[in-house]
Parts: sequence; structure tokens; C-alpha cells
Amino acid sequence: MTPAIPAVGLGFDVHPFGDGGTLVLGGVRFEGTPALAGHSDGDAVAHAVADALLGAAGLGDLGALFPASDPQYAGADSIALLRDVVSRVTSAGYWVGNVDVAVAAEAPRLADSIAAMQTALSDAVGARVTVKPKFAEGLGSIGRGEGIAVWAIAYLGR
Repeated sequence: MTPAIPAVGLGFDVHPFGDGGTLVLGGVRFEGTPALAGHSDGDAVAHAVADALLGAAGLGDLGALFPASDPQYAGADSIALLRDVVSRVTSAGYWVGNVDVAVAAEAPRLADSIAAMQTALSDAVGARVTVKPKFAEGLGSIGRGEGIAVWAIAYLGR
């Protein structure tokens, strides 16, 4: 058996809240909360996870693969984009060990939706994804409730 060659990638995404729509984070809909502004469905959690995977595999970034200038990605389901990214990563000879995510958001409260987000993301990635909610404690626009920032780190083997 060939030993695993580890690779680690860091993903980051941030979006301001937009006008209308429904917020989607980690594949979970938050009814009654405005969507994040973005070309796709604005799922900053799925975007950060995808960028962490792409970075670890040396396959570029989400914006290069699915550019906002391409109308076919307008309103796209970010979990579907994440599944595409996982396919690219595995086709490059990697397997996903795990992904860890931190979400900085003042609102909505995420605690009751963490399990559903972890399930949706883990299903898409094919490995364990953990999600931790964090508060920005009033710092910057995130702390004023103007948007959501997400960091993700992915461990790959080859």
C-alpha cells in the first residue's frame, strides 16, 4: 500500500447580505433571512469548502472554475458546484480526509442548523465536515450584521 501524501488547503469566502431571497448556508435554507449577495445562491459556506478542497489539490479557485461573468452559474446551487469540485479533486487522485469550517455571523443564529449543515456538506464532500459558528463581536461589517464570513480547511490524501 502506498502511503498517503497529505495536502492541506485553506478556503475563505465572504458575502454581504442582499435584497430579498432566502439565505442558504452549508446547503441549508434559512427562511425569513435575506440571501447573501452573490452570482450563485451565495452559499458562502459551500464556497469556502470548495476553495479549501481546490487549494489543497492545486486546482485553482472557485471563481476561476465557475466565474460570475458566466450566466450559466447565475443562481446556481452551491452544493452542486461543491459536488463538481469534489469530482475534480478525486479525479486528480486525491481523497478527502476531512474539512473543518468556521462561520462568522451575527445573524441568523446557526446553532440549531449546524447538524443539518454538517450532514449536507459531508454528503456532498464524501467525508466528515464540521461547522462551528462564531460571532464577530461587533468588529467590522460582519459584526454589524452586514454579511457573513467563512473559513474552511481541508485535509486531502493521495
